[in-house]
Amino acid sequence: MSVSGICYITGAGSHYFKDDFSPSENDLVIAADGGFIFNSLHNIRTDIIIGDFDSLSDQYSDEAETVIRLNPVKDDTDMLSAVKTGIEKGYTEFHLYGGTGGRFDHTFANIQILTFLAKNGMKGYLYAENEVMTVIHNSGIHFDSTASGYISVFAADSQCSGVTEKGLKYQIDDYLMTSTFPVGVSNEFCGTEASVSVREGSLLVIWPR
Repeated sequence: MSVSGICYITGAGSHYFKDDFSPSENDLVIAADGGFIFNSLHNIRTDIIIGDFDSLSDQYSDEAETVIRLNPVKDDTDMLSAVKTGIEKGYTEFHLYGGTGGRFDHTFANIQILTFLAKNGMKGYLYAENEVMTVIHNSGIHFDSTASGYISVFAADSQCSGVTEKGLKYQIDDYLMTSTFPVGVSNEFCGTEASVSVREGSLLVIWPR
């Protein structure tokens, strides 16, 4: 059963605090291991701390309502475990912070989490210093006329059919996009409503934060 609200998750990567991180009472805030330090610095409440505590001292473990300790020998990353915990709580929209910067393998793993969410009918957004990323699956995303700057679209599957980009500087219709040709990099908003959609497959979409 889904609940209203957003699940905010903070990781141990680089953090770039902006006004788009503003959880309300209906939202759930999960710190994935060292992400708790970010929450503490910005006086953001933490509902759950989850992780193997490899980047967070045990002294912080009593500063959240719920603490979930993970075995350090595991398949799921701390971020994925946090997402799955949010799903168990009924959330279907996830905003991930502190999931980029530092080690690129962790950033890539978090992009894969976006694909996991999209393919399970949920929404996920990964916030970098100057960009926001999401993955859409057999669906679309819309932008209003205030959007500006560059937008890039990549195939998150080996191939994506029926890719359409409207209202952008370079427009395509019913295009077959593959993961071996980055044709979707550096498109531009034009001050009009815009949209990106895919009939079959998963697309990674990146735009200015």
